Amino acid sequence: MLRVTLVEISSLLAASCAAGAINAVAGGGTLVTFPVLILFGMNPVVANATSTLSLVVGTAGSFYGFRDRLKEVRSWFATFIPVSLLGGWLGSILLTHGSEAVFSKLVPYLVLFATVLFMLQGVLTRKASDTCGDDRKPPSGKFHLIMALFFQFLISIYGGYFGAGIGILMLASLGFMGFSDIHRMNTLKTVLGSLINLIAAIWFTLSGLIDWPHMGVMTLGAVTGYYLGSTYSQRLSQKMVRDIILVIGLVITAVMFWKFR
Repeated sequence: MLRVTLVEISSLLAASCAAGAINAVAGGGTLVTFPVLILFGMNPVVANATSTLSLVVGTAGSFYGFRDRLKEVRSWFATFIPVSLLGGWLGSILLTHGSEAVFSKLVPYLVLFATVLFMLQGVLTRKASDTCGDDRKPPSGKFHLIMALFFQFLISIYGGYFGAGIGILMLASLGFMGFSDIHRMNTLKTVLGSLINLIAAIWFTLSGLIDWPHMGVMTLGAVTGYYLGSTYSQRLSQKMVRDIILVIGLVITAVMFWKFR
């Protein structure tokens, strides 16, 4: 078990706060917390597990920030939650028992594809970019729903395995279904993402992969970041939030191409 120094505490608080805010808006906060833990000498698998648990606990701050919108997307929980839990569980098993070589090579392309898809979806639904339309029942057919569920299942597997960028992937999938209100999309994404990370975190905990002192410090920062990100993103126009998400997606893509080159 690694001891936590004052330098580590301040660094982890800052990193987890930033990660929480990023996750509340788009996703990709793992790309902030994971490298910091590695920098302080933690084993990569333990670092990924510790980061996952701290961020999923921190999601409580995001739930509070999105509390007024949860009822607007509640009808979709039964559709997406089962495949999210199953995929998250399979992904966590892959991390602890599988080989990462092939999967790692696919990750940058997957995030790039999702970012481009999200960008195209935003252009096609420009009419809703600064309004709050009623998309609690998006105008999509059975084919779109089946494809969205399949895509969500794959996202969930990836989320249980590593998770960086799953927010961008889920937003793209929801846009493909016909969702247009970015704040509702972010709320649903937050719920699903937290469940994916929760099931993975439970598996990591049972596997003895959590560094508890570091996890405790990061949880404090993550709760703050999630709350700030979820609260203040709703005060921005939908176009501005979409632009922020696109920038985050492109940055995540670039970092992943560099990391897995």
